[in-house]
Amino acid sequence: MPTITARSVLKKALPALVVATPLVLATLALLNPPTPERARPDRGPRLTVDTVTVSPTRYAMRISSFGTVQPRTQSTLVSQVGGEVVWVNPQFRDGGVFGAGDALLRIDPRDYEANVQIARASLLEARQVLAEEQAQSQQALADWQRLGDGGEADALVLRKPQLMAAQARVASAEAELRKAELNLERATVTAPFDGRILSTEVDLGEVLGGNTALAEIYATDYVEIRLPLANADLDYVDLPEPRADGGEQQRVPVTIHSSLSAGAAWEGFLVRTEGAIDDSSRQLHVVAQVDDPFQLAGDSGPEHSGRKPLKIGEYVTASIEGRTLPGAVVIANSAIYQGSYVYVVREGLLQRREITIAWQNADSAVIASGLRAGDALVTTPLGQVTSGTPVAVTGERRQVGSGGGARGDSGEARP
Repeated sequence: MPTITARSVLKKALPALVVATPLVLATLALLNPPTPERARPDRGPRLTVDTVTVSPTRYAMRISSFGTVQPRTQSTLVSQVGGEVVWVNPQFRDGGVFGAGDALLRIDPRDYEANVQIARASLLEARQVLAEEQAQSQQALADWQRLGDGGEADALVLRKPQLMAAQARVASAEAELRKAELNLERATVTAPFDGRILSTEVDLGEVLGGNTALAEIYATDYVEIRLPLANADLDYVDLPEPRADGGEQQRVPVTIHSSLSAGAAWEGFLVRTEGAIDDSSRQLHVVAQVDDPFQLAGDSGPEHSGRKPLKIGEYVTASIEGRTLPGAVVIANSAIYQGSYVYVVREGLLQRREITIAWQNADSAVIASGLRAGDALVTTPLGQVTSGTPVAVTGERRQVGSGGGARGDSGEARP
């Protein structure tokens, strides 16, 4: 009888095991299906942002503009008499400074001095003829009273026509003398106002005729700057308009910044508003005045140290004092997206708010609607973020009332 060993038994059972094992595993898989576990949504914040608390504040507006420096008076100096130029003031050069009444140049006066002497002689002669006619008229009256019949003497008898002619000759001689003296005075050309010389046209030794242009001059007591105002800024500036009662207009302060002197500033004020909209720019212009722009009045205080005089034709920027808004919501432009909306945080969620901008400058914007006091305004730059996104707020909340900062009460408008 053959011997049955374990090896032989295993050898015979192996094919059956190979076939049965997958069947058992499949049966177990069908009887015990896996239960999928859904991942719980992450309710933690996805973004970390900085915020400031919106708070209405008193806001003093500053309107920006620009322009070029122009003299308040610029004119051509003209000779009123002719002759040779025999003397020239050392300041009679391009850029020279002079005061009102200063002699700038002198024309040879000898012809005019002679004319004065001739006019004086003519006057003396006319007065002598007048005296003779007065005496003859008085004598004729006396003769009439002595020899006449007591009636009224005729004008011809009393030599009144001759007397009136003599009086006319005296008046004419006096006028000729005044004219000769005036021409002599005009031989010395004097400055009509405090000013500077822009350019000269004549020099020593030249022979001039009447009405010859001598120099181009301008006044230095103050300059004017024509400043355009954007239409959106008009409601926020007290424009200097003529008053019906003829009273003094309100002076609106203006700070002028020179492009040639970094950091230098000149204080001025608006003096008038132009009466029509500019055809080319379609903007209204105001005129600012700056006193003593060339520092010729001895103004040397510490606040003016290092400040260069203004130059005619120089480009400058102006900051005009605007009205003060009592309770304005002012935020930084960096917190505004596409000029129409901002983000705020409410109960840990990001919210998009549509806003209306009442006024805006290069840095800040005055909000007319869309934000309320106490809103947590997001100041962190964001892209296109969906409302409802959970966020975490970092740092301390600051109050924003002007330009998005902790404190502030002024702004600059765009030119």
